[in-house]
Amino acid sequence: MPHSKEPTSASRLIKGLEGVVAAQTSLSDVDGANGRLLYRGMMIGELVEKSNFEEVTYLLWFKKLPTAEELETFRSTLKAQRPLSDLALRILKLIPTTTHPMSALRTMCSLMGSLDPRAHIVNPEESQRKAYHLTGIFPTIIAAFHRLREGEKPIQPDPDLSHAANFLYMMNGVKPTPEMEKALDAYLILLADHGLNASTFAARVTTGTLSNLYSAATSAVGTLSGELHGAANQYAMEMILEIGSPEKAAAYVNKLLDEKKKVMGFGHRIYKTRDPRAEAFRAIAKDLCVKAGKTTWLEIADEVEKVMWERKKIPCNVDFFSAPVLYVLGFPPDFFTTVFAASRIAGWSAHIIEQQLDNRLIRPMAEYIGPQEQYYIPFEQRK
Repeated sequence: MPHSKEPTSASRLIKGLEGVVAAQTSLSDVDGANGRLLYRGMMIGELVEKSNFEEVTYLLWFKKLPTAEELETFRSTLKAQRPLSDLALRILKLIPTTTHPMSALRTMCSLMGSLDPRAHIVNPEESQRKAYHLTGIFPTIIAAFHRLREGEKPIQPDPDLSHAANFLYMMNGVKPTPEMEKALDAYLILLADHGLNASTFAARVTTGTLSNLYSAATSAVGTLSGELHGAANQYAMEMILEIGSPEKAAAYVNKLLDEKKKVMGFGHRIYKTRDPRAEAFRAIAKDLCVKAGKTTWLEIADEVEKVMWERKKIPCNVDFFSAPVLYVLGFPPDFFTTVFAASRIAGWSAHIIEQQLDNRLIRPMAEYIGPQEQYYIPFEQRK
């Protein structure tokens, strides 16, 4: 007779793997109980205030802050990876402009592996080279696809600009103000790594099979594109745009809550008190919007945050505060998640190498809940 198996304590089902420790990392400490985020032991707020994306990427990759000479060499190496080859650009132009930007980025990330004759070699040294390549070229791919979608010619990267400033220059065609550069640089720092999140886990699972960094990064980009992960900032901005003015914010949010609908940009799977990235970004966001003379979106965000706290006591997360900033910087809402990817590629790469240095195939079990002892029925006897 059919029988069912009682799961043992060792195989107890935990949906979403919540609370399950699946890896060890020395990259970032996501302290949800106390609302803290540390990269290699350094508080995220201090890094946003004093550092820059290139230096933070060096920290994640090489376990220490660089000397002046090391940072200059690192920047030069990263800048050399920015240009798109003629072949890569021709292929990018073949992608329909109706394609979601994250799908275009995923396709181009995979293409970078096809164009690399050493893509199949899997070891930490080769992965480091590929990490430079993808980190350097992601902003170029994103900006080029944006301009192609707008019917404009892609802009070549400027080697005299920082990583953040060059990204904005390639997007908008003009060199950014210091406030714009600082705002994007801060965003890139804040999103560079975040423990074993869904996209990072996908990258490590792919890496665990001894697949190469391009494949692992492609897995990560695909995972990041989901609404419950990286796409939240796009939907948060679309909500802000739909609200339209600060005076309409309270009624809009109250209606969503009364209808038991989700307000994008609030709450977090890990952080139970506050998202330290949102706190670190708040003053930078305000400074940018005030100096750019575009405070409406931030004022709407403030009103939404106020209602959410009064009714639900739920703090906003980094997706919520980053949305108006990215919009003011010139990124269309459906490009927001690509900017997230341009930041997180630094952390993905570090995790991929960390996995390679102490690898074991990641192969969890599934609890079977289907029928038992079924028998094959000949075709003529089936009803």
